Amino acid sequence: MANFESAGYAIVPDVLSASECAAIAKTLESLEACGPGSRRLLNAEWCRQLATSLKRHARIMPHLPADAVAVQCTLFDKSPERNWLVALHQDLAIPVQERVDAAECSGWSLKEGVLFVQPPTEVLANLVAVRVHVDDCNAENGPIRVVPGSHRQGRLSAAEAESLREERGEMVCTGPRGSVVLMRPLLLHASSKAREASSRRVLHFLFGPATLPFGLRWHEAV
Repeated sequence: MANFESAGYAIVPDVLSASECAAIAKTLESLEACGPGSRRLLNAEWCRQLATSLKRHARIMPHLPADAVAVQCTLFDKSPERNWLVALHQDLAIPVQERVDAAECSGWSLKEGVLFVQPPTEVLANLVAVRVHVDDCNAENGPIRVVPGSHRQGRLSAAEAESLREERGEMVCTGPRGSVVLMRPLLLHASSKAREASSRRVLHFLFGPATLPFGLRWHEAV
């Protein structure tokens, strides 16, 4: 397993059992069609319970803030019918309850009825994404690719990001269903289109400290 603090990511096997993944898959299949994904899963009770379980997991908890709360869960659902690529980027926006008058906060936007803002990098540096593989994730079905250590370089321009990828290369994050990828949101990451006709569903949880600076408040917290 990669050193999480230095690499900015780590793959944790066997977090969920096959039966737990099957139950989640059945729940996801019962949801109304939401295109390639939705950012609003955390308001569902089953998702809140899963977030709590992940937060308490012995191999995940040490990498989270001491007072960690789950603040978002996004479904990414790649399939033969819904296939896309994601260009190299950093995750810079967080979901909050209301707008605040703070020069340090920028890039306000509304997504699926939720307000998002780009806080300073010192806020983003304390966040951890937990990506749960509901299905097997292999090199052929569009896995996430990361640039190790790039989370320590702050907010990067497109040119700086490409230069860093050329310098350091990429690591492909694959794993069987039930495995998890831990990732700092500032880590440069991308993904290609799937090349095989299989489903690749990922639940992308975002965890952060319970309290935010500048008067910001999480949209929801579990």
